[in-house]
Amino acid sequence: MSKLEDTIRTLLQDRKILLMTHLVLGYPSFEVNREVIRQMVKNGVDMIEMQIPFSEPVADGPMILKANQESISRGVKIAQCLEFAAEITAEFHIPFLFMTYYNILYKFGFADFIDRAYDINIQGFIIPDLPPEEGKEYIEQVKSRNMAPIQVFAPTSTKERMQLLAQNGAGFIYCVARRGVTGKKTDFDQDFNEYIARCRSATSLPLAVGFGIRSKKDVDFLSGRADIAVIGTETIRLVDEKGAEAVGPFIASLR
Repeated sequence: MSKLEDTIRTLLQDRKILLMTHLVLGYPSFEVNREVIRQMVKNGVDMIEMQIPFSEPVADGPMILKANQESISRGVKIAQCLEFAAEITAEFHIPFLFMTYYNILYKFGFADFIDRAYDINIQGFIIPDLPPEEGKEYIEQVKSRNMAPIQVFAPTSTKERMQLLAQNGAGFIYCVARRGVTGKKTDFDQDFNEYIARCRSATSLPLAVGFGIRSKKDVDFLSGRADIAVIGTETIRLVDEKGAEAVGPFIASLR
């Protein structure tokens, strides 16, 4: 069992469902990132995925795409993201993950990137465009350091595909709530219930559900169905519209 999965299972002894949030590093600035993380942790977030910006984030909707592009246009580099992450993981003692795309790891160097992430206590990675067939070396290196190469289920995934992904994953499985990209409202209906049941039958790992989760109602619906609710676009929208100080009350309202 990975360190991340062990932490998740321990936290679930006291809570029905965990909260994981997402932010794009360097957007709108590292200073704002720092305050947003502080607000998130203070108000009960259990894990945070920090996205290293990439020019073509194919899984992301317009809001997160814009955040990636603006961060890059302001000159944010991988090395700066790693430095910021080192500072954050030293200050806040919850699990932090890196979310990014294959090209970032390739450009930096797989082994160097994983070593650096390990050194700064990153507990896992979400790389949505790196399937296990092409990521064997990455998966082996990450698992050898007791970090989690988190795999992604989709509504279109077959039972066989889910089982293959689960065998290669660790920490938890990220279940995409619907087809398409991040940011749109998700309708939690009978199709979703059948999908999450398929996810459960394919793996013993904890399940995180993301894409379109915006409210306490959504989180309450997922309680008992999933182990982790993932909130991404909504916090970025809040920061854009109302500033970092709006994030704390929003997170508190989800509990």
